[in-house]
Amino acid sequence: MSTFARTDTSIVGRWWWTVDRWNLAALLALMAFGALLVLAASPAAADRIGVGTFQLAKRHFTLLPAAACLMIGISLLSVRKIRRFAVIGLGFTVVLLLATLVFGVEIKGATRWVNLLGFSLQPSEFAKPFFAVTIAWMLASAKTEEGIPGTWIAIGIWLVVISLLMMQPDLGQTVVITAIGGVQLFLAGLPMMLVGVFILLAALGLIIAYYTLPHVTARIDGFLDPATGNSFQVNRSMEAFKNGGLLGQGPGEGTIKSLLPDAHSDFIFSVAGEELGLIACLIIVCLFAFVVLRGFSRLLHENNLFVLLACTGLLTQFGLQAIINMASTLHLIPTKGMTLPFVSYGGSSLLALAVGMGMVLALTRRRPHGGYEA
Repeated sequence: MSTFARTDTSIVGRWWWTVDRWNLAALLALMAFGALLVLAASPAAADRIGVGTFQLAKRHFTLLPAAACLMIGISLLSVRKIRRFAVIGLGFTVVLLLATLVFGVEIKGATRWVNLLGFSLQPSEFAKPFFAVTIAWMLASAKTEEGIPGTWIAIGIWLVVISLLMMQPDLGQTVVITAIGGVQLFLAGLPMMLVGVFILLAALGLIIAYYTLPHVTARIDGFLDPATGNSFQVNRSMEAFKNGGLLGQGPGEGTIKSLLPDAHSDFIFSVAGEELGLIACLIIVCLFAFVVLRGFSRLLHENNLFVLLACTGLLTQFGLQAIINMASTLHLIPTKGMTLPFVSYGGSSLLALAVGMGMVLALTRRRPHGGYEA
């Protein structure tokens, strides 16, 4: 039996009957897979960096309920409040990106982290959901309200954000931000000629990055010709999938995680392959596909341009990030340090994804008489 009656007019009661409970369940299932895999993979990583065996797992399990509560809390907000929340959040994130360049900690040649109130934070993770919703508002305003140059404001916001990201440098997050903006501009009715121009500029940017950023050069060269680069992690990842077979070796029984430096974060999908097997990996892939496709299905009859653009941007980010992580693990694209949403270890990523998917759940809430919550 349901906890809430359909006649319940409380905030939580209305939320329960209007929110997409199937997508909420799929997201919680991804969190559960993440909890299991982080518990299996993090002790080896903790031993390598010289902290307590379960310290990383404890941190993840502390943040996990906070992320779930944050996602559900944001899903209670109205469309109007989501817009305001995203604009304020993006402004604060831009300040943190600037602070990262001045006070940030350099790790592996990149400055992406800043200490805030005793916590190590990666602002670029929060930039993605706030950026998607903010420029959706600008693009929608350009179409629905005269005199507002929303398209140019959106392009200006994009230029500011990617400039700050490239100063770190962080090509991966820049690509994701650009993909989000590109998809939203296309849906907002950008002329095909300008679409072609932006595609050419994006290709030119990748070429420039290849010739000017040594780590990008090394990763692309290593992907095209493994003999020329350091393919240790990718080789171990492929070995993990081979060891796992159909059903896996069992939770905690894998051995490759002790050799992979990033097994708990960037290569956690390979831990799933070795310990849980092919079937479990396919279930994880299906959960990601379900969340994205289910989200888009809720937009089929949407007549609010802002909701359509915002959800498209957020779902694009979610799906693209999952594809990049899993494709890197399977050696289908050059390796990129990007977490698997809700599965990998990483506090900033976990909380930022909770913010983004909380906004998706809020924007796709249905009214009892049809349509969506305003």
